Amino acid sequence: MTYELYYWDGIQGRGEFVRLALEEAGADYIDITRQSGHGRGTGAMFAIMQSDTEAQLPFAPPFLKDGDLIIPHVANILLYLGPKLGLAPGDENLRYVVNGLQLTITDFVAEVHDTHHPIATSLYYEDQKEEAKARSADFIRERIPKFLGYFERVLQQNPHGSKHIAGNALTYVDLSLFQVVEGLLYAFPKAMSSYRSKYPLLAALHDSVEQRPNIARYLKSDRRLPFNTEGIFRHYPELDMEAS
Repeated sequence: MTYELYYWDGIQGRGEFVRLALEEAGADYIDITRQSGHGRGTGAMFAIMQSDTEAQLPFAPPFLKDGDLIIPHVANILLYLGPKLGLAPGDENLRYVVNGLQLTITDFVAEVHDTHHPIATSLYYEDQKEEAKARSADFIRERIPKFLGYFERVLQQNPHGSKHIAGNALTYVDLSLFQVVEGLLYAFPKAMSSYRSKYPLLAALHDSVEQRPNIARYLKSDRRLPFNTEGIFRHYPELDMEAS
């Protein structure tokens, strides 16, 4: 059966974490809002979100539709898809560890978003630039090292080796960490200029994911939209600075 992915058109955003898993697995899926025709486009997404009859009512995208089942939230979607796509550990207990790592990425991504929207999402970036500068300075100084340092330690302490974040095979969290690093390199190139020396295991993981055949093909395709200043990872030069 073909999976249906619902997310905003024109940006990578949170939907990209799901997209990377589907692409790596070679899964059959439709990016609904990027399609035209009956039951396609942004209107189809809003029809589900604003339905008066849908029992499985998602609050916001991304959400995944598999037959009659609707699964919202990135970590929840990946918890569901992981075993089906061969991107979750066989050990059920370890699957919860992997889910916890993905939820930590969710926290990190929320903090990335708040660097350019520290007051309210309803306001334009231009309406909160000074506050964004202060928030970004703290994010670069305190939060990037805290999160990336944590994932570096998890890689280092994996009893199966540092090639993967958990267990002895690729999981969806490895793919998500690739996306996090890619996003940070785009949004904060100065702050991330020395990340390879500070977090060598994370850098090696990023590079290994980038070189995987299905991921490499995806990154070169028009399905992989470029980063821009409408998504979560945004590059505003005035918010970037060298990390101390």
